[in-house]
Amino acid sequence: MLALLFILFAGMAIGSAIAVVAQRNPLYSAISLIGVFISLACLYVMLAAPFLAAVQVIVYAGAIMVLVVFVIMLLNVEQEERRTRLAFLVPAAVGLAAVLIAEVTFILYWVQASPVTPPGNISDTGLTASIGTGLFTTYLLPFEITSILLLMAIVGAMTLARRTATLPPGARVVPGAQVLALNVIDPRVPLDSTTAIEAHTTVEVAELLGIPDDHGPAKRD
Repeated sequence: MLALLFILFAGMAIGSAIAVVAQRNPLYSAISLIGVFISLACLYVMLAAPFLAAVQVIVYAGAIMVLVVFVIMLLNVEQEERRTRLAFLVPAAVGLAAVLIAEVTFILYWVQASPVTPPGNISDTGLTASIGTGLFTTYLLPFEITSILLLMAIVGAMTLARRTATLPPGARVVPGAQVLALNVIDPRVPLDSTTAIEAHTTVEVAELLGIPDDHGPAKRD
């Protein structure tokens, strides 16, 4: 029964992984990747590692994939981009797949043929108690450093997102590539005036028209 379940979940993981790289739509690839994560979680359960299975579903299939789908929807990829494929990619992929299959076959054969048997029937590596014990005893300092780094990253992201350019009280913003009415510079000019002055700043316009400019930095108290 366990062998059948292992073959089922392993086949689902391999099929979903192939679908990730075979799909042309990035959203379908993300959904296929969720299938890979869920299949791996099922395999973790079969290996008596419920904590790893829960983390696999909550963190990867949940939070990480929500972020990936959000980025895909934000980019709004509607049309497929046609790219020229290099000729050596297919043979290289086939060769790497053959090497991976050979490694898996060697490992499985070596485990079955090895005379050394691990102590006990089931390892407690993936159990919640063993992970919690190691996390808050041996690896307590790296765990706290990681939490501080994550907190600093969150605070930094919020600071960068909320940062606004503050101007002094007497500062003026000079718009670029804008046409302003002449009465904005000189209130004495009638509103229906069509006189055009080409300049980059209001100070240049005031100098061209001979209008006293009270906004210059040298003329302010």
